[in-house]
Amino acid sequence: MSIDKMNAEMLKQAFLAGAKNLERNKEWINDLNVFPVPDGDTGTNMTLTIMSAVKEVNNVQDVTIENLAKAISSGSLRGARGNSGVILSQLFRGFSKEIMEADAITAVIAARAFQRAVETAYKAVMKPKEGTILTVARGMADRAQELVENTNDLELFLEQVIARGDEVLNQTPEMLPVLKQAGVVDSGGQGLMQVLKGALDGMLGREIVDSPAVPSVERTEPTEERGAADSQDLGEIKFGYCTEFIINLEKTYGEEEERSFLEFLESIGDSIVLVSDDDIVKVHVHTNDPGQAISRALTYGSLSRMKIDNMREEHEEKLIREASRIAAEQKKKEEEKKAAEPRKEVGFISVSIGEGLEEILRGLNVDEIIRGGQTMNPSTDDILKAVDKVNADLIYVLPNNKNIILAAEQAVHLVKDKKLVVVPSATIPQGIAALISYSPVRSAEENLEEMKGSMSLVKTGQVTYAVRNTTIQDQEIHEGDIMGLGDHSALLALGNSVQDVVKNMIEAMVDEDSELISVYYGEDITEEQAAALEEELAEQYSDCDVEVHYGGQPIYYYVVSVE
Repeated sequence: MSIDKMNAEMLKQAFLAGAKNLERNKEWINDLNVFPVPDGDTGTNMTLTIMSAVKEVNNVQDVTIENLAKAISSGSLRGARGNSGVILSQLFRGFSKEIMEADAITAVIAARAFQRAVETAYKAVMKPKEGTILTVARGMADRAQELVENTNDLELFLEQVIARGDEVLNQTPEMLPVLKQAGVVDSGGQGLMQVLKGALDGMLGREIVDSPAVPSVERTEPTEERGAADSQDLGEIKFGYCTEFIINLEKTYGEEEERSFLEFLESIGDSIVLVSDDDIVKVHVHTNDPGQAISRALTYGSLSRMKIDNMREEHEEKLIREASRIAAEQKKKEEEKKAAEPRKEVGFISVSIGEGLEEILRGLNVDEIIRGGQTMNPSTDDILKAVDKVNADLIYVLPNNKNIILAAEQAVHLVKDKKLVVVPSATIPQGIAALISYSPVRSAEENLEEMKGSMSLVKTGQVTYAVRNTTIQDQEIHEGDIMGLGDHSALLALGNSVQDVVKNMIEAMVDEDSELISVYYGEDITEEQAAALEEELAEQYSDCDVEVHYGGQPIYYYVVSVE
């Protein structure tokens, strides 16, 4: 029996199944990434993007095609991470706009929606590159236009559209030499295919659709001190108060903050559960002093759903009242402080990847730092939250990573009461150069051009390790090798020694016009190693100024700029 249209319930089931299939295959998609650096991989970015839309879809009470389309479009846009995630969100956005007013989706409407999705996504990318997710999407949209002339069977229509997508995907290595050299298809295109294949299964009822869980971090591992407190006799309880609450995040809370908070909770109690989910953190701890846990939690945001049970049945009501009072007072102080600040003309937001680099950026008048970059690309929503915290009419946003620029550009269209200017910095050194070149006497347009000009004079190199075997520029790379990567991911140096690779990389970057070498060393490099490198560089490149700074970045042993 053929299916000639898809109603709202079928659309919801199809979307959730598509998201589930992408989430299930994200590690496989990550493995398709050409460059083996430990960064925000395609499968992870696309999964985080679609899971943001899943949350919105699951919150829809009146399930209509219009309401689902709005949820898919809004949720994916605000959760978009990395280039692949932004492009996926734009495909959803275009598709959703086309189906918004339909009572049911037919093959004709689906064909128009595929076409609009591709048009919207191509417009979002400044320089579209063929052999990517865009090419795969366009191939399916073109096939959809051909098929709709001959069939109204939605199942047959979608099966053949997907088959065409697979054909184009398999051709991507012929379009991008770097894919052919690595022996893989485009990872973003493969992610898109997993969404559509899962969606078709969901529409046809071939899979039981569960709402995919939004990725979170949960630590419940038992230790000698943590674990079975609930089953102990009262006389054996080491920590008397079962304390639970939710933090509504208002401050930066990344991996470093989470790790620090967990270590603090372990120092004051046991039976710890710490679960992070977007802008909230769920906390459970057994402790003898709930006030300490509450006070520390208040440094990250306001608290809600507080619950304190005295496992020895003492002072429960007093502690709850005290916790509520502390939370209310802290929230009032923060609100008063924020309200008292005068609005500035200009503000700056920058993405950073390390404690030392944060200090450098703040020294260059950056108002708000977004932690992220390599291991986790900030979403459009992360950028919007930072914008809310900067009390200025004009705000410059420096992504400092090529995979974050699109997400920042999407934020521009979502801000109503402030003007956002995205400075397209692809690396931290480019961002630093741009900030240094800013002048308050210039207009926003003049400053943007000046910043771009300064960035064009900067060469960037980064030293990291390979996380998988691959081939780049005809060089065989093995897992664990140390790589020196230049602009546009060019392989400048390769070896087994971090210090040797950074020196070889710098040698490849420096030419007769070079005047300044700046080195930012990461958290895995000692101060002594950095000082020894500075001494060698100063001797070898006597015509250049050499500066070495603590960056504190993970993953990348050194970040280097040559100007």
